[in-house]
Amino acid sequence: MAPVTEQKKDLRAWDALTSPLAKWILDATVAMGFTKMTPVQASTIPLFMGNKDVVVEAVTGSGKTLAYLIPVVEKILRLQEPLKRHHVGAIIVSPTRELATQINSVLSSLLCFHAPSAEVMKPLEEGTKRKLTSTPCVLPQLLLGGTTTPAQDLSKFLANSPNVLISTPGRLLELLSSPHVHCPQSSFEVLVLDEADRLLDLGFKDDLSRILGHLPKQRRTGLFSASVSEAVGEIVRVGLRNPVKIAVKVKSASGDDKRTPASLQMAYLLTPPSHKFPALLSILSQMEPMPQKTIIYLSTCAAVDYFQYILTAILPNQFSLIPLHGKHAPNVRQRNFAKYISTVSPSILLTTDVAARGLDIPQVDLVVQIDPPSDPKVFLHRCGRAGRAGRKGLSVIFLQPGREEDYIPFLEIRKTPIHLLKKPAVTVADEDAKLVTKRIRAEVLKDRALYDKGQRGFVSWCKSYSKHQASSIFRVDDLDWTDLGNAWGLVRLPKMPELKKWNGDKTLGLKLDMSKYEYKDKTREKARIVAMEEAKNAGPYVPSEEALKKRKEREAWSQKNELHDVKEAKRERKRRKWEAERLGNMTEEQRSKEMELQKLIEQVKKKNLEDEEEFKGFDD
Repeated sequence: MAPVTEQKKDLRAWDALTSPLAKWILDATVAMGFTKMTPVQASTIPLFMGNKDVVVEAVTGSGKTLAYLIPVVEKILRLQEPLKRHHVGAIIVSPTRELATQINSVLSSLLCFHAPSAEVMKPLEEGTKRKLTSTPCVLPQLLLGGTTTPAQDLSKFLANSPNVLISTPGRLLELLSSPHVHCPQSSFEVLVLDEADRLLDLGFKDDLSRILGHLPKQRRTGLFSASVSEAVGEIVRVGLRNPVKIAVKVKSASGDDKRTPASLQMAYLLTPPSHKFPALLSILSQMEPMPQKTIIYLSTCAAVDYFQYILTAILPNQFSLIPLHGKHAPNVRQRNFAKYISTVSPSILLTTDVAARGLDIPQVDLVVQIDPPSDPKVFLHRCGRAGRAGRKGLSVIFLQPGREEDYIPFLEIRKTPIHLLKKPAVTVADEDAKLVTKRIRAEVLKDRALYDKGQRGFVSWCKSYSKHQASSIFRVDDLDWTDLGNAWGLVRLPKMPELKKWNGDKTLGLKLDMSKYEYKDKTREKARIVAMEEAKNAGPYVPSEEALKKRKEREAWSQKNELHDVKEAKRERKRRKWEAERLGNMTEEQRSKEMELQKLIEQVKKKNLEDEEEFKGFDD
């Protein structure tokens, strides 16, 4: 009789943990699609639950969020006594509002399977306080700067008495500064820093140090990121004690370590600027199946403000476009992000690097980087929005032929190899590019407001391009300004220092009478006309007495009076234009009051001059 061989135990099975998880957590993880632990979860959960500090580096989309949420929940539920009112048991810090919102959403989904926690998470009627229960439960509170005031956050904290705080650094510090919020040694269990390398950047160090001053030194701390290595030198600052470093890698076909999921294909496409958007349209139309969610990255907020109108006009009708950038008001950011996540129709998020890190957006099939990121570290984070949790994804970066091709070996040195995009096969003819440029310009010519947005966006893009950390690859001097202007659909290139020595056609071959170029908005158009009339009637610039006095003072050492007068004349024209636009935006009643005020000011000035007497010294 053949010997019976014992089956090898699956180390990634949830029941393989030495400290078994509660049944409701197992039910929740299966419902979330994790039938067994991912490598980062299998490596992290036993250590973090076993009172070890951890520094976890794992590829993006590997399941890091649950790797720390499960230990946090288990630690609080296993306390011998429920936490006292207004005592905090765990804090999770995120660098962005969007990531904090996502963490809170994942935790809420997990706690829906725990009946006592689900019960206490039900919203309270305004003005009532939550009753404490003897049954252990977890109650999170999300803190986001800009969406609420610190007073509102504190009021909610006092009413609900949450025991887990999920927050961005600034708003968390404001809450912890209140004497009503307690994090004593007896109750505080865990501190988690998500996207730790970014939290430890210069912009967050001071806030983080002050936050740590409110927390007990005896605690468990976890740092989680896709690239922790750059933050290792700062670990001492966050008080980790003999941390265990966990690095979960993915092997490529050649056996080398990869920093992205195996299900993600990263590719590049060499294309001149004016061919980028036609190439984007080609990729969207050829991908099978059609991408449900796409993210398009631009380099600046002003570029997003411009292209959100342009792309809406040229994209196929089945795609909806949602803009998101860091200069949006907090409520707009939150609303647009929620809309993108929840929409069931094919949608495109047009964004900046604000949506590059940590966000686990379901069903992202395609990432397109129209502009390479200024910081090479961000490239990987952008790509990692697709191909998450085993789902196939494609990330494409557009590079201009020439010097930008050096970006390919540059990424390979950084262990981030990319390959030429072969499928879908994208070829853009010059005629197709010209047709797209014509369609964009047609939109721009409909409304002068788009012209203004395009000018601001283009200038901001040039500044961003000049600040690339890989400055030997991305050089402003190598740019084809005419092709760039056509790519943006500009009707003329803006005035900027980079174009001072350029002798090309700044009108891009277009004959446009700017005096007849109108705003769609009637109020803005009225203000423009008033400003134009003011400029006509103002006559030539005449230096004031004060300006003439300064001119005499300069004559002793400088012969640049004419140049100075030209600059002064420009400033005066700008001032007149601004003043005319301001008056044009007023109602008749407001304009009348403004005129009365100006008359009163002039009378006071005149009276002061008449009353002035020469100072003749003190009386004896």
